[in-house]
Amino acid sequence: MTVSDEFDPPYDVIEPEHWRGPVVFNSPHSGSVYPRAFLMSARLDHATLRRSEDSFVDELIAGVVPRGYPMMRAHFPRCYVDVNREPYELDPRMFDGRLPSFANTRSMRVAGGLGTVARVVGDAQEIYDQRISVDDALRRIESLYKPYHRTLRKLFTKVHADFGAAVLIDCHSMPSASGSRDDRPRSDVVIGDRYGTSCVAAVAEVTEQVLRSFGYSVSRNKPYAGGFITEHYGNPSAGLHAIQIELNRALYMDERTHERLAGFRRLASHLEVLADRIAEIPLEELRPYRAAAE
Repeated sequence: MTVSDEFDPPYDVIEPEHWRGPVVFNSPHSGSVYPRAFLMSARLDHATLRRSEDSFVDELIAGVVPRGYPMMRAHFPRCYVDVNREPYELDPRMFDGRLPSFANTRSMRVAGGLGTVARVVGDAQEIYDQRISVDDALRRIESLYKPYHRTLRKLFTKVHADFGAAVLIDCHSMPSASGSRDDRPRSDVVIGDRYGTSCVAAVAEVTEQVLRSFGYSVSRNKPYAGGFITEHYGNPSAGLHAIQIELNRALYMDERTHERLAGFRRLASHLEVLADRIAEIPLEELRPYRAAAE
């Protein structure tokens, strides 16, 4: 059995029967299918590897589909290959062999062990006890990372063509505690709009207002301003908007046992309302700036 067989399919897009608005939901880090060979090569057990997952986020947002909005989700885990990174953010200390000259080996994310192919999970726990081959990393990028982004871009472009604008809601989860000495409680939700550059203000404002109306504590851009997906899919001047939502895992799951809590359904229903409210933003506010100026 090949790795591609184990990921049958590696990701999927679930489209609504009737499209209601220009909103796309994405869950790039909820994948939980771990290739056998990867588990054998890892020095960490399965439960520890799962700490890097955004567990159940795809299930939390699944209710938006019957309401008229498409969603995309990965089935491969982020610690195997992370699609919320540049395609070649790679740490040369991890690999046997020479990395391509165009690899980004000096980003902050690489330094922290969280490149496109991660070196660590959780609180800096090393995944491997020996170097892995460069060819293995490049295979993961070619067979999973690139097809994922081609599919997400195609979906986003379709919505933009149909409505004249598109809003990508990139959904993630965060541990309830930071793990640092300054371990203050985290907000219930962190929304990231790359400090106002990845979407028009109305998208972030509506998102924050809706979530606050349900009683959640919300912060913006701290500690998460949005990753590669938010930054590279958001282009407000072209009518393309992206925002990242980080959900505190304590809202909906037991972080130790990986079991859903009673609050799961409540949070899911609130995300459905959020989808509707974002879809109600007037298209004139979302369409390309040049069109508004004509």
